[in-house]
Formats: sequence, C-alpha cells, structure tokens
Amino acid sequence: MLFTSLVNWTIERVAYRPLRGSFRLAPLISAIGMSIFLSNFVQVAQGPRNKSIPPIVRGDLLLNAEGVSIALSYKQLIIWSVTAALLLLFWYVVARTPLGRNMRACEQDQKMAALVGVDVNGTIAMTFVIAAALAAIAGTMYLMNYGVLSFSDGFIPGVKAFTAAVLGGIGSLPGAVVGGLLVGLIETLWSGYVSIDYKDVAAFSILAITLIFLPQGLFGRPDVEKV
Repeated sequence: MLFTSLVNWTIERVAYRPLRGSFRLAPLISAIGMSIFLSNFVQVAQGPRNKSIPPIVRGDLLLNAEGVSIALSYKQLIIWSVTAALLLLFWYVVARTPLGRNMRACEQDQKMAALVGVDVNGTIAMTFVIAAALAAIAGTMYLMNYGVLSFSDGFIPGVKAFTAAVLGGIGSLPGAVVGGLLVGLIETLWSGYVSIDYKDVAAFSILAITLIFLPQGLFGRPDVEKV
C-alpha cells in the first residue's frame, strides 16, 4: 500500500497536475498513456508469462440447512469482509471528514474550492494516495482469489470498475457498489447461459448502453448548468 501510494503520488505530480488547466480530454489521454507505460514496464521488469502463487488461504466453511449444503471458501469470506469494511471506512472519510468535504468541493468546482481556502493540489494528491492504497488491497484480494496474475491483469478489471462507476453514477459511492454488484451478476449469468468466452463482452455492452441511454447512471444526478 505504501509503495503503490508513493507511485500514484508521483504519477499525479508528473502526468496529471501539469494538465489540470488543459482541455477536458487531456487527463484521459494522459491516463491511457500512463496505463500503457505501467503495463509495459511490469512486462519488461517481471516478464510476460503468467505467475502463480500457492494458495494464501485454504479451507471451506460448510453450511447445512434443510438438507442443502453450501460451501463458502474462507478466501471469499475474507474478500467480502475486507471489501465491506473498506467501503464503510471510505464512506466515512468522504462524508464525515474535512478531507472528504474538500474532495467533494474539488469535484464540483476546483476554482471555487480554491477561493474558499481549500488546498486543491493537496486534496487531489491525497485522493490519488488513497486510491492507490485501495487498489493495492484490491490487487491482493484479486491474487488471493485467482492465484495467477500477469502484467496485463489491471486493464480488464479497470474497465469493469469504470463500467460499475458509470452504471451506478459517477460520484456516487452507493451507486458504485450497486453498479459493481450488477456487473458481476450480469457477467455470471452471461457465463452460465451464453458463453464464458464472451463474458467480458457483457461489461463493454453495459458501458456502451449506459453511456447512450443513461449517461448520469442509476444514482447520479444530471448536470444542470445555470445561465
């Protein structure tokens, strides 16, 4: 978490902060370029082959109810528990702390936030640090669940996370949670009833349909510009 936070803090200073006053697509283009750079850097440093690790957690929890047996692996329980705890902690930071208030102010209007005394650069940098720390935990949970990783593993989960955020509504934490659950449920049903080979098509289809017919998402509010 400390390492990824330091890396993301550096990325914010190098690839994002100089473009803050540029046109709106500049940060997006810079993000795509930085993702390609990081992916290829890992490929060169660690090699292109998949790497596997021994299981971090073993064993299952068996539940018996009315003749029906349900097996829940301990790693699934750990993932659910850690995710729920981090969601509650992050919600508290965003909704109940001065840092969260500054984040929401910068998200709405950076110039006005600066005028009322908010340290815009510091707030955005801290947001990058927190995001990187959470990404480190997510990567660990991903590795614990699948046990295999490659240099390009971050791309598809990143697209799906973006799809969940768009589906739920950009800026809405409950929307992101509901969007993630819906994306996972749709992918599971797609794999079971259509084809597991094309399960990633479901995520891209959801993203396209949402952007076309519901650009503000399920819990997002449409932008209203007063003139």
